[in-house]
Amino acid sequence: MSSPTGPASGLPVRMPRPRQPGRHRRPEPLVAPEGAPALVLAVPGTPSSATRSLADEVISIARSELPGLDARVGHLDGDDAEFPSLSAVLVSAAEERAARFEQARAAGLDVKEPDGPVAVVVPLLAGPDNALLRRIRQAVMDSRIAAELTDVLGPHPLLAEGLHVRLSEAGLARADRARLFTVATAADGIILASVGGDEAVQAAGITGMLLAARLAVPVIAAALDEEGSIASVAEQLRSSGSQQLALAPYLIGPEIEASVLEEAAKEAGCATAEPLGPYPAIGKLALAKYTTALGISPQQPQGTPVR
Repeated sequence: MSSPTGPASGLPVRMPRPRQPGRHRRPEPLVAPEGAPALVLAVPGTPSSATRSLADEVISIARSELPGLDARVGHLDGDDAEFPSLSAVLVSAAEERAARFEQARAAGLDVKEPDGPVAVVVPLLAGPDNALLRRIRQAVMDSRIAAELTDVLGPHPLLAEGLHVRLSEAGLARADRARLFTVATAADGIILASVGGDEAVQAAGITGMLLAARLAVPVIAAALDEEGSIASVAEQLRSSGSQQLALAPYLIGPEIEASVLEEAAKEAGCATAEPLGPYPAIGKLALAKYTTALGISPQQPQGTPVR
């Protein structure tokens, strides 16, 4: 709800704009109002300039989808100004919001801080990883800030789209099956590599089914953090008739060191695609987690045909 003086709840609202004639009017865009909770992206892994660049690009995509969004990056293992920790970012968000309302009151405005969380924390994870999620939850608790923690980004059809794109970029899959492009190195069996143990493998398997439907080849999930899992799945695919395998990382990137993927590819005797990285859908899914946590329903993120 909103009032003549502004949004009462601090939730994103639709800005008025002139009505367009005709039946096919464009939907009015969502805009984040002043005072809405911050979206804080919880980034796992060792902080680095590459990791920060990836996270910043994800945040930029989210901001482009919701203008005015207060979006920040908190590193699970951060400890300085360049790579601030998740707890520090939450504390900073709370202090800045309190300061804004104090300034408004000092200016004579009759305002009060909205109810609800100061921030919504979105883990930068494609699938569940209980060890990392426990650390993120603990960081939120340590901050003593009213913040809500969302689920991970997957499984989701947009992640299957992203995996398809990464495989095609590596020359391991046709970019568009409908066009029947010939790719000499296209894989006829995909190992979907996840981290987080059995639960992560099961969740990855859901996205794997969507990827298999896109590629028309078998896709089986395996765990990078379980000894023998990658080799076992590679053997399973070969025994069922697949001759040319490919490793598709069901990862955004910061979760593990790049050397782990290299060793997994050697273990399976196959080539590997790049992790999902800052694929546009990642930012859209992060924003969708944020808006869902706040109880609003903007237009759901849509995929794009792979070309």
